[in-house]
Amino acid sequence: MGSFKGHALPGTLFFVVGVWHIWGAVVRYIRNPKTFQVRVWNPVPGFDGRLKHLELYVIAIGAFIDMCIEFFYSTHLKIFVGGVLNPSHMNDFEHSGMLLMFFIFGVVALLTEKTRLFPLPEGALCLIAAAAFCAEYLLFYFHSTSHKGLEGYYHTLLVFVVGLCILSSITGALLPTSFPANLCNGIAITLQGIWFYQTAFVLYGPMMPNGCKLKDNNIICHSNDSEVRGELLANFQLFVAVLVVLVGTVASYGFAAKSYGNSQVNNLHTIQDELDQD
Repeated sequence: MGSFKGHALPGTLFFVVGVWHIWGAVVRYIRNPKTFQVRVWNPVPGFDGRLKHLELYVIAIGAFIDMCIEFFYSTHLKIFVGGVLNPSHMNDFEHSGMLLMFFIFGVVALLTEKTRLFPLPEGALCLIAAAAFCAEYLLFYFHSTSHKGLEGYYHTLLVFVVGLCILSSITGALLPTSFPANLCNGIAITLQGIWFYQTAFVLYGPMMPNGCKLKDNNIICHSNDSEVRGELLANFQLFVAVLVVLVGTVASYGFAAKSYGNSQVNNLHTIQDELDQD
């Protein structure tokens, strides 16, 4: 069982990074479609380059802070009991392992960009990001905490979204000039952030479905019908989340086209219209 803050904090990080990825991919494609390259992170422009690597610092520092909370604070420093890992906090150790992977990704990417210790190509960084998402996928799929009923259903949908992050990251490594792959990665990360928030508000907040309640750190539904209604509501919530992200992506593309568009994009659209007429 988790908590509202335990879902809201990573949800915020994923949402902010995902939206930034969508915007970065759209702007880079609009500016020059012919030279578009997949990027696993996007630099912040302006400020004389002082905030260029802000995204990587947010990922590394955010993951490190969350990892320390899970490993030290949540366990009350009772890490070992009888010479073995404390069985009462296995879920906290699992969360720490997942966050460690994202911390490693952020650090390796920073070292690649700022030093000569790890001169890794962008495709390798995409695969490291995919490995971090794989760790997250395995965590939620084989979680030591028993996710059953409505709680289990929300985590099943979360696993599905994480799987999209894995596939889009690997595709970006295999197709380094693919705008759809890069854009889909940003969309998947954004959806993951939204779903973390949705899970927090439904399971640990004011949006608990009728007939279900949080009791003794477990989600209990009074009847099978109440549980089914909760699952159907989860399906609708995921649909709305997907719709909102897609509408936002189209709107951002339109705004970027007006702000940063050039003749190359217009020529591509003109050629496509001529092909459609033929």
